[in-house]
Amino acid sequence: MSLFYISRNYKSSNNAASKPKTDCEVVMAKNGFKNLGFKQTTHASSAIGAIISFFGITKGLLWLPRKSVLAMQYPLSKFYGYVTNVARIKGCKVILIVHDVKTLMGKTKNIKKEMQKFSKADVLIVHNDEMKKWFITNGYNGKIVPLYLFDYMSFDTSLETGLIKKNEKYEIVFAGGLGKEKSAFIYEMDNFKNRNFALKLYGNGFQKNEVNSENSVIKYQGVFSPDEVVKKIKGNFGLVWNGNSVEECAGDFGKYLLYNNPHKTSLYILCGLPILVWKKAAIAKFITSNKLGIAINTLEEVDEKLRNLSTEEYKEMTDNVAETREKIMEGGFLSEALKKALQMV
Repeated sequence: MSLFYISRNYKSSNNAASKPKTDCEVVMAKNGFKNLGFKQTTHASSAIGAIISFFGITKGLLWLPRKSVLAMQYPLSKFYGYVTNVARIKGCKVILIVHDVKTLMGKTKNIKKEMQKFSKADVLIVHNDEMKKWFITNGYNGKIVPLYLFDYMSFDTSLETGLIKKNEKYEIVFAGGLGKEKSAFIYEMDNFKNRNFALKLYGNGFQKNEVNSENSVIKYQGVFSPDEVVKKIKGNFGLVWNGNSVEECAGDFGKYLLYNNPHKTSLYILCGLPILVWKKAAIAKFITSNKLGIAINTLEEVDEKLRNLSTEEYKEMTDNVAETREKIMEGGFLSEALKKALQMV
């Protein structure tokens, strides 16, 4: 079976938007998929990047052998129809690695139109079982493989984790967009009655004027590239939460957690941090069943949950995180999913 993918330009920035996609290409190559396009680039200019991608994809499609297997990543914006149509004409099987679903993100309400795009793939690799159910419910008839956790490739194998002593403040890490549209909940956490913890923030869009610097739990750490931030993050837990409420993950960004695997979860695990996650999030089941962290209903529960956590319980979580860390560093989750997908085509 001949296995291929076509690389393109991934816009470089200090957020981690391109990191999952560039990592996927590394894992595909490790699993015997050959790049038919240009070498992967990270040009910052959208216009130049689009030109590089177009010519690289065109080269790849010209060289794509008939009746081979093509692994793709979604979304692919303006090039998706171009690639899938040529692949179909050449009688190729398509494995589609799904990063984001625009309908679930609230970016489009036309489920039927997006589902028509997905129907061009023979096998989907989706985030988890909840997202798999959503695809089946909304009419996708092909094969589906859950990923469970995104890999986060890193060649830095060093890991510093310190077990916190009782009566010390836990340091909770939150990495990602810090603007009020996506993460308004952050700026409500100073209002909690019990808050014996520090909230360390890493990312773009920090609203300094929303924070009373005196006696605040919020400690802004700065913005770093996806590779840099791994070395900068220090704490005891990583927080997986989105939206405008501390009571639940609300709004389009918050509701997306009902279906997706946030990439920040993998970042936290790479940094050796157990996870604090909304109990209704799709990834919560994976976190709790593998004893990688704690599920919470509301953010006001955090103080009590951490206060009642024993040193032994915390150590068990960090041990499990360390084991899972090895797997995501080596691309283990996507490797397993690709092997299952290949058995299905």
